[in-house]
Amino acid sequence: MVGLGGVITALVILNEISRRSRIAAWLCFIVLPVALTIFVWPTTAGPGSSTGTWFHWVKVYSALAGCLGFMALRYWPRLSKNKWALLFPPAILAINIFEACLRDFQVGAMNADGMVDGVYMLSGAWNWMNGVAGLLNLLTICGWAGIIISRDKSKDMVWPDMLWFWIIAYDLWNFAYVYNCVGDHSFYAGAALLISCTIPAFFVKKGVWLQHRAHTLAFWMMFTMAVPTFVTSSQFAVDSSHNPAALFTVSAVALAANIAVVIYQIYTVVKRRKNPLHDELYAHLAQYREVREANMPLV
Repeated sequence: MVGLGGVITALVILNEISRRSRIAAWLCFIVLPVALTIFVWPTTAGPGSSTGTWFHWVKVYSALAGCLGFMALRYWPRLSKNKWALLFPPAILAINIFEACLRDFQVGAMNADGMVDGVYMLSGAWNWMNGVAGLLNLLTICGWAGIIISRDKSKDMVWPDMLWFWIIAYDLWNFAYVYNCVGDHSFYAGAALLISCTIPAFFVKKGVWLQHRAHTLAFWMMFTMAVPTFVTSSQFAVDSSHNPAALFTVSAVALAANIAVVIYQIYTVVKRRKNPLHDELYAHLAQYREVREANMPLV
């Protein structure tokens, strides 16, 4: 639990520093990864390493791309007013979800029961169930046209239509994905990482979940690519049970949660005659109004 608390605390603090300071953000998401790419990762995340797979390399750079793209929207006012530019946040989010779905389906098709790419994997129906859950989560992304930049000094990227029920469904799906595909990493890359972005989204700066997620994911991926032994063989490592019942249960819960979000979204679309491709669907909810009113420019 010391390791869990330390990771969550570190990620929350780093996220706060990088979102409140433009200079810190440039250092964290440009200078640091360039240095790591040249001097560290080729050695620590090479072939045979638990982080040496294509997925880990794609994931770290896609997370960094998200951070940089969000910074561009936040710090260049003309860009944030361009509706085409606002397609970037849902696009990068959808790409990240789709990458994980592909990996779940890939592992499901492996019929694995042993070490694969340096990680123990157990294939089963849970991979297919959770892959479907992820696709449903992707399809229920909505309200991107309502993204605004907060009026406070931090200039956060605020997405009012991305509310708690979608976030929880995402968290359940993503935890199940990590549990299914990199189970021995799930204590940190699953639980700790998701908690570290959900806490600030619910209690520190509401409406900014995607920005919190991108920052904490980028920090975690940079760390685990540099120090892969932290989750595999250090004193803080926590192994998964690889229990089929547990794998099935977490994926079933994730699938049920995302089906519930789909049903509620369809109900909202039909009842309120909304177009999910460009309308904000949940403007009638108090949580939406709270976030939007707290961040809309005063002029």
